[in-house]
Amino acid sequence: MAVVAHPLDPLSADEIARAATIVRERHFAAVAPAGDGGWRFASVELVEPAKAELARWRPGDPIARRARATVWNRGGGPVHECTVDLVAGELAEVRERPGVQPNFTNDEYFECGAVVLGHPEVIAALARRGIDDLELVLVDVWAYGYEAAPPAYRDRRVGWCDIWVRSQPESNPYAHCVGGLRPIVDLNRMELLELQDDHDYGLPEVMGEYAPALVPGERLRSDLRPLRIAQPEGPSFALAGNELRWQRWRMRLGFNHREGLVLHQLGYEDRGRVRPVAHRLSFAEMVIPYREASFDHAPRTAFDIGEWGIGYMTDSLERGCDCLGEIRYLDAVLANTRGEPYEIRHAICIHEEDDGVLWKHVDERAGSEVRRRRRLVVSFHATVANYEYLVYWRFYEDGNIECEVRATGIILTTTMPEGAPPPTHGTVVDQRTYAAYHQHFIVARLDLDVDGTGNTVYELDSEALPVSAENPGGLAMVVRATPIASEAEAGRDYDWSRQRAWKVANPASLNAHGDPVAYKLVPSSCMPSLLDPASPVYRRAPVIGHQLWVTRQADDERWPAGDYPTQSRGEDGIARWTVADRSLEDADVVLWYVFGIHHLPRPEDWPVMPSDTVSFWLKPFGFFDRNPALDVAPPPGHCER
Repeated sequence: MAVVAHPLDPLSADEIARAATIVRERHFAAVAPAGDGGWRFASVELVEPAKAELARWRPGDPIARRARATVWNRGGGPVHECTVDLVAGELAEVRERPGVQPNFTNDEYFECGAVVLGHPEVIAALARRGIDDLELVLVDVWAYGYEAAPPAYRDRRVGWCDIWVRSQPESNPYAHCVGGLRPIVDLNRMELLELQDDHDYGLPEVMGEYAPALVPGERLRSDLRPLRIAQPEGPSFALAGNELRWQRWRMRLGFNHREGLVLHQLGYEDRGRVRPVAHRLSFAEMVIPYREASFDHAPRTAFDIGEWGIGYMTDSLERGCDCLGEIRYLDAVLANTRGEPYEIRHAICIHEEDDGVLWKHVDERAGSEVRRRRRLVVSFHATVANYEYLVYWRFYEDGNIECEVRATGIILTTTMPEGAPPPTHGTVVDQRTYAAYHQHFIVARLDLDVDGTGNTVYELDSEALPVSAENPGGLAMVVRATPIASEAEAGRDYDWSRQRAWKVANPASLNAHGDPVAYKLVPSSCMPSLLDPASPVYRRAPVIGHQLWVTRQADDERWPAGDYPTQSRGEDGIARWTVADRSLEDADVVLWYVFGIHHLPRPEDWPVMPSDTVSFWLKPFGFFDRNPALDVAPPPGHCER
């Protein structure tokens, strides 16, 4: 197998193949001696060492390597989680998970589409709508929640499908919705269970194309001159394997099928010591409920991370299009449903960007002192059917961290009947065509270790004091810092009227002014769920009911909507964890920040959506004694007195 430099290095192709071989030979053969043709791999991922174990590890120590293969048998039976010791070459553990469904896979997506388009009933229904060329038809597969699935099929691995049709072979498949049709498919048997045919509103004449050659009368702008970004001496960062260093930042980059990019062991060098800031940063879930109850949208709630995995949907990035400048890339390796490794080339992009002024002051005697702000950007992009999510983690010389997500791609549209009034639950974007209101909830899992693991989270509220003898002008303002003491208080809401933020402080590490060092989560782009707590969607994902949750760190608590949200009822995840009411003071804590897009589609979002940008910040708040970027040098020959 390939040489492994660190316990957190992602699984190599050799390791994935070895793990799958051991599972086939030691497990499949044992439980299905007649053959393993019914078994499939939902995923093969690195079993990350326990946090305490990682803290003890030093370069040169032996590296334990374990992989977990989540497998299921298409003939029935529970999901099996098979843990493989890659060093010993042994099957270390098999855990059965009855009553759950693993994530859907890319292989199933394409197989399901072929089954639907090969079925006579579907072919006939399309023909009645004037669609005879099946090469122009796209089948889009969605997972059900348990209560949204037809009762007769709830014990099966079942998906439902949208159908779309292109106007020509290279045109936008999402331009023309074939409304009123819903194939329901057993994904284990790859069998059409039912074709629901509710209505036929026809295919209105829409302009749903975005490729220049297909947009009628469109002429590309030609008045921009080239913009070239050059670093003739190369980038300022250093990438050694999966370890990344830039300025005073240190981190390790990981990748898996479910979360995509993961940032590990993030630290900042300060006066000769690398001070820990975060142990692990990633996205743990994305919940997208469509907010209308029509036939075409009633079951449409996506759990893009838990039901599919944004690692599986990660794009290969291209220089000059997705990233500009002096780029370094990392490839990713994942497994298909047969347990075979495959590569996503250029899955992670690393580059630097100029970002305006870092700090500046002009003095009438001393003159001007200016520093340019540069940032390191670590990014990946995922295409989730019609949508693209572009994820950027940005690191700044002054210790700030910004996480930005850009949503682009194509909004889902629905056809209206002739003469119908404008919908109350969506926006008209073309002829007899509307896009439904929906929400994108992204859950960031932030395992912060601010100067160590003994941290306390404080809720910061700004409060104006009333007019009084001591405050005659009514100008005085104070900030109330309230500790979040235990998990009974774990679900917190943003409050605009108090400019609420949250601070993660280390009471055992004081700065020069005697205050605990801290980082502050600066919230933005968050919104209420606007869901009845009794609704099935809310019960499946109560994490979206608050903008922040705080839990005590546990290695096995990674998925806030449950380990297996596919066809879930809502009995797992953060709501279950917090019942333990563990203490959160001077503890190893994890923050779960819920942010995203409250998407009321615009005509300007059609036929392809300009990037909608949302973000949040992690900012040092007394972590340093003063501005840590005083030592940033001016560009050579510039900004000098």
